[in-house]
Amino acid sequence: MISISLPQHPKPENFTDAATAVERLQLLYQQATDFLCEGFTKAMADGAPDDQRIRAFYPEIRVATSSFAQVDSRLSFGHVAAPGEYATTVTRPDLFENYLTQQIALLIRNYGQPITIGVSDTPIPVHFAVAAQPGLTIPQEGAAGFTLRDVFDVPDLATTNDDIVNGTYTPANGTGPLALFTAQRVDYSLARLAHYTATDPDHFQNHVLFTNYQFYVAEFEAYARAQLADPKSGYTSFVSTGNQEITSADAEIPETAKQPQMPTYHLKRNDGSGVTLVNIGVGPSNAKTATDHIAVLRPHAWLMVGHCAGLRNTQALGDFVLAHAYLREDHVLDDDLPVWTPIPALAEIQIALEQAVEEVTELEGYDLKRIMRTGTVATIDNRNWELRDQSGPVQRLSQSRAVALDMESATIAANGYRFRVPYGTLLCVSDKPLHGELKLPGMASDFYRTQVSRHLMIGIRAMERLRGMPLERLHSRKLRSFDETAFL
Repeated sequence: MISISLPQHPKPENFTDAATAVERLQLLYQQATDFLCEGFTKAMADGAPDDQRIRAFYPEIRVATSSFAQVDSRLSFGHVAAPGEYATTVTRPDLFENYLTQQIALLIRNYGQPITIGVSDTPIPVHFAVAAQPGLTIPQEGAAGFTLRDVFDVPDLATTNDDIVNGTYTPANGTGPLALFTAQRVDYSLARLAHYTATDPDHFQNHVLFTNYQFYVAEFEAYARAQLADPKSGYTSFVSTGNQEITSADAEIPETAKQPQMPTYHLKRNDGSGVTLVNIGVGPSNAKTATDHIAVLRPHAWLMVGHCAGLRNTQALGDFVLAHAYLREDHVLDDDLPVWTPIPALAEIQIALEQAVEEVTELEGYDLKRIMRTGTVATIDNRNWELRDQSGPVQRLSQSRAVALDMESATIAANGYRFRVPYGTLLCVSDKPLHGELKLPGMASDFYRTQVSRHLMIGIRAMERLRGMPLERLHSRKLRSFDETAFL
């Protein structure tokens, strides 16, 4: 008969102070992961224990409400849709300390009753437990001298899904979800982020810029160094791929031998309100992959600042396009978010972007229309769409009133909508294929030299404006569903 070896944990306890509750979450998580790491280290050194499983569980937050009393209706989070019992598993409470403290405090304040912190019935996969231990790695199947899953719990894709965010989740035992992501879904994405971006999740900031060109990276590093040289900027360090971190403007950054799939850079502030730049490259698949995983960090906003094809003869290379709507022909989210779902423009984001364009270009009002158009941005999954029969694509683009076309913006916006992360898009026209102005080497070089720096600065200025906005105003109610989770 197989016995199960478990760590010793405190019994579930009620808390009326959010900070103390998070301390208990940290204790439970640390006890669980230490237990698994010790068991794994011993098993690798001495062999698997006979007839024994080594198991530990994620900590859990649980709350029960019995009143239909209205809370502050202006808030898009911090309350549940109906009385009942709600719970969520938690991972990495050290990484999410500020987020968890804020969300728990809102629940306690809005309902005037304690929340319960205890151990869940969801096992922690050993792969995720050892992820934060630099000296430990999980061997490939068959290399450990014993079958890993006979002794430890391993990742289970059957319980790692997006059912909650997609609105297809069925509560078990009448307990509703308290957060959009379960602990194992978060752990999965944290591991993927480290792999795809070559930077640890701890470095990610609350404001994320996505771009589809490497040219923006050099400008971002130059801006970061200028900020580090200014003690009044509030920025404390700059992190490059490979977790190379500098704190002074003239420090050297060692080159990495191999670039990751999505090189990522972080201009950090102590409170996490800095700016992260992710070069997702070209295509909706990368855009979906990046946003699928960054979403678990619960950023305050993400924006696309990339290049696009201008579709109107009145546009010029270097003009800006502020997306007010999206035509989705990227197809990568069709199974998660039906194409008939409208992706609304968010006023808070739109205003911040337009004001940033005015600030950087020193144009405003009617004059701003000379260099920027608002309208529909079409996103397509075929980079060489121009080579196909033009009658179909061009007709659809015309009927949609699209003013620009790219391969990422609608994906990023749609995933922002799906994950309840405020989103926006400001693109720069780099070619006009319908009017014979193709992206050729000489033309591209001149465009990049004159426009990349200004475009990136507009994105950063928009993020700085959003940083000064109260969180409850930035997170719009239009992103929340009928039966929404209490946690942001």
